[in-house]
Amino acid sequence: MQAFITIRFLDILDILLVAVLLYQLYRFIKGTVAFNIVIGLFSLYLLWLVVRALNMQLLGSIMGQFIGVGVLALIIVFHPEIRKFLVFIGTNYNVNRVLSLDKLFGTNKGKAVGSEQVEILVDACFSLSKSKTGALIVIARNSELLEQINTGEILNAQISSSLLRTIFFKNTPLHDGAVIIKDNIIVAAGCILPLTQRDVDKALGLRHRAAIGITENTDALTIVVSEERGSVSLAIDGELKRRISKEVLIELLEEDLSPPA
Repeated sequence: MQAFITIRFLDILDILLVAVLLYQLYRFIKGTVAFNIVIGLFSLYLLWLVVRALNMQLLGSIMGQFIGVGVLALIIVFHPEIRKFLVFIGTNYNVNRVLSLDKLFGTNKGKAVGSEQVEILVDACFSLSKSKTGALIVIARNSELLEQINTGEILNAQISSSLLRTIFFKNTPLHDGAVIIKDNIIVAAGCILPLTQRDVDKALGLRHRAAIGITENTDALTIVVSEERGSVSLAIDGELKRRISKEVLIELLEEDLSPPA
């Protein structure tokens, strides 16, 4: 007698892939308004199933029409989250390596910032920290950040501690924006970054929210120097490592900016 239910390897793989996708979706919308919208839509869908089961024709027809255009509504409402998910797929190295996209599109780059420049960069950040001068420094990796670069002043200058301290000096026109570094060059200063839409610590100011925001949407790293406390933080993949030491910052930068093996 054959079993009533047969489970194939592909069925297990299908379940695992769906679970991974749902988990990634949860990560992207956790702490945002979108999470509450998802809960609301799911509740509405369950209500529609109940209405259909009870054979309530009028209400079921109205809700069916609403759910029928739900895919288009979801694309509009969740545009930022969909974009962030696609960025994650495109910039995640493991995915690129499996599909050989890094070789096809030339995304397997060297270091965005060399070891010598890392030392200069960290020295500048902790010099700004001592004087409690606010700073926001973005280090691009695979993402070009052209949209953000175009909002600032193009410099194309060598990385130097004195230049960074001058840019973020309180009386200069560019001190409120972000510096973007790419391929060992200070490409632009005074750049405007997107703010995170997540619920974060109320003590965090606009610099920290911008640091988290740019790393949510791209694979860039962002160093933040707090103007109020003088503390140094590092944002990676939408997560903020706060109040880190000079040694830890060097270690994290060397680790995350190293080219994949």
